[in-house]
Amino acid sequence: MTKVKDQMMIDTLAQAAREGTISRRSFMHYSMAAGMTATAATGLWTTKAQAEPKRGGTFRIAQHDGNTGDSHDPGLYESNAEILNAHTHRAFLTMINTDGTLGPDVASEWSATADASEWTFKLNPKATFHSGGKVTAEDVVASMNFHRGDATTSAAKALLASVTDIVADDEHTVTFKMDAGNADLPWLMTDYHLVILPRNDDGTANWQSGDGCGPYVLKDWKPGVSASFTRHEDWHGEGAYFDAVEVTYINDPNARQTALVTGDVDATSLLENKTMSLLMRQPDVDIINIPSAQAITMPMFCDQAPFDNVDVRKALKLSMNREELVEKIAFGAATVGNDFHHSPAMPYWPEGIEQTQYDPDQAKSLLKKAGMENLSVSFSTADSITAGAVDLAILYSEQAKASGIDIKAVREPNDGYYSDVWLKKPWCMVVWGARPTPDVMYSLAYKDDAAWNESHWQNEEFNKLLLQAKAELDDSLRAEMYRDMAILAKDDGGTIIPFFPNFVYGIRKNVGTTGEYAASWHMDGYRAASRWWFNA
Repeated sequence: MTKVKDQMMIDTLAQAAREGTISRRSFMHYSMAAGMTATAATGLWTTKAQAEPKRGGTFRIAQHDGNTGDSHDPGLYESNAEILNAHTHRAFLTMINTDGTLGPDVASEWSATADASEWTFKLNPKATFHSGGKVTAEDVVASMNFHRGDATTSAAKALLASVTDIVADDEHTVTFKMDAGNADLPWLMTDYHLVILPRNDDGTANWQSGDGCGPYVLKDWKPGVSASFTRHEDWHGEGAYFDAVEVTYINDPNARQTALVTGDVDATSLLENKTMSLLMRQPDVDIINIPSAQAITMPMFCDQAPFDNVDVRKALKLSMNREELVEKIAFGAATVGNDFHHSPAMPYWPEGIEQTQYDPDQAKSLLKKAGMENLSVSFSTADSITAGAVDLAILYSEQAKASGIDIKAVREPNDGYYSDVWLKKPWCMVVWGARPTPDVMYSLAYKDDAAWNESHWQNEEFNKLLLQAKAELDDSLRAEMYRDMAILAKDDGGTIIPFFPNFVYGIRKNVGTTGEYAASWHMDGYRAASRWWFNA
């Protein structure tokens, strides 16, 4: 390249960075390709090229997975619409940053005892509820206790099972005491159920009002239809650049895509991968496509025939051609799964576990052993679960025919799927958002007494290792335990994991971002409303 062309490329990259349309990784790669040193490229990113947020405007979102049965009750949060709401008008003790690290939210700092059996959080004194009151340690105690105890209906109960007491040391200091060490506790505080709520006079948490201490105030909400928010001027964090946020729940992927292309919305979640290349040609649209630890799961009730037979479970796993599913359903925007809920995006990745391959002959042999040749089963799914969810089920049923298995793909209604199908029907498809550590995922969905043990799987050795790993402070020993747990889930468990899908969503060109996006949920960990802005 000539010096002129090099400079033109650098100027173009700087403009893209200012507009938030390029990631830091790509910026560094192309800047060095244009002849810059790594030090110079870093300096350009952090000074001239860094995007400059602007305040103002109404941010319009088309959001998938909205349901008429969605609730303000954080213990019952299930849908993507509820999770978007939670990150928009409520707040948490900690948050996952755009680069995947752990950062402060209502808590400004935290520390642990040497054995990690006690964690102390210092609260940001600037944090206030939308109703006007200051956020105190007593509010945090009430918010966390909402998910604890025998009477709680919260799905997050399992996450706090080892907590024996939560104490308000002073107005802005709260301590969690546990029956054993838990190195992941600050990460657990990012779970979307664990929002900070105002305390009632009787010490309970007030979730019914919809009050929160997040970046935006909820003004109007019609579950399954729409939500509107205005900026919380006294928010304790950085960002919240939009004056207002309008969310329209659109479960039809074509309608979401059309709304983005026509400019009826500024951003949309969950675009269909099959139209990704076409959308990338749209001059006013940017497509964000990032790997994640989000998982598509297919839980089978292990306490119900025919799934109570481990040979049947293995045969169904062997009857899936995962590579074909990634190619034809995810259009390459996914990582092949191996039937344990641990992706390469999580820490403690278990190296060297043999990949389950498509093997209809072995599946037939296992079914014969189980006395279940010509197995016929129903499998439930819905369009709103993930892009191409119904097509995935149909293709899998075609693949399984080579094993002599008849899988009847049942297309369920989008509305109410997580209340009427998931945890109710013996075999269905589910999408799980990315969790920051394997302990969080396993505690929520695999632990023997977890409310969301979606496959009803009971494995004594797995649960023993889960407790040991939670308290283990030696990273190498902890990694070995997670590897052993992964093998148990793969060989004995009742959950098939075809792949870990990328997050694919879209924004209009006038939307500014930092160029980095949290991989915990769609749209920058569902914090787009507080992290993004309009360029003009």
